Amino acid sequence: MAENNEERMEKTISALKDSLNTIRTGRASAAIFDKVRVDYYGAKSPLNQVATIAIPEARSVIITPFDKSLISEIEKAIQVADLGLNPSNDGKVIRISIPALTADRRKELVKQAKTIAENSRTSIRNIRRDGNDELKKQQKSGELTEDGLKTETDKLQKLTDKYIEEINKIYDAKEKDIMQN
Repeated sequence: MAENNEERMEKTISALKDSLNTIRTGRASAAIFDKVRVDYYGAKSPLNQVATIAIPEARSVIITPFDKSLISEIEKAIQVADLGLNPSNDGKVIRISIPALTADRRKELVKQAKTIAENSRTSIRNIRRDGNDELKKQQKSGELTEDGLKTETDKLQKLTDKYIEEINKIYDAKEKDIMQN
C-alpha cells in the first residue's frame, strides 16, 4: 500500500519535471519542443520522431527533418505550438533563433512554473489523503491496530513532506534558471 503511494508521488514528480522542461528559459533546449506535434501523413507525431533537434549554440536550434517534404509541416507545428519562436527554413533545415527573455516575460514564466509546482504539491497532498482514507478503512476492518494506524499515518506524512520538499527544490532550480540572463 505504501509502495503504491510512493509510486504515485514519483509519477507526480516526473510529470512536474516534464511540464517544467517545456517552459522556455533564455537558452536553447530540445525539451522546449517536447509538446510539438507534426502532422505526419495524417497522424500527429512528436517532433523528435520526425526530425533531429540540434543545439549548436546557446541561443539557436537547428531542426533537420528525416523527410525533407515535412519541412513546412514542422514549421507550421512550431508556430501553432505557441512557443513564441519564429522558425525559418532554407529548404533543408529549420533554423530557430531563441530570443532573450524580457524581464516581464521572465516573471510570467516564473508564475507559470509556480502554478505547475503548486498543482504538483496538491497532487501529492491528494495522494496522502487517499492513503490516509485507505489506512482508516484498514483500521475499521480490523487489518490495522490503532497504533499501526498512527505509525502508518506518520510514515505517509514523512513521505509527503519528502516529496513536497523535492517539488520545492525542482521549482527553485527552474525559477533560478528562468531568471538568469
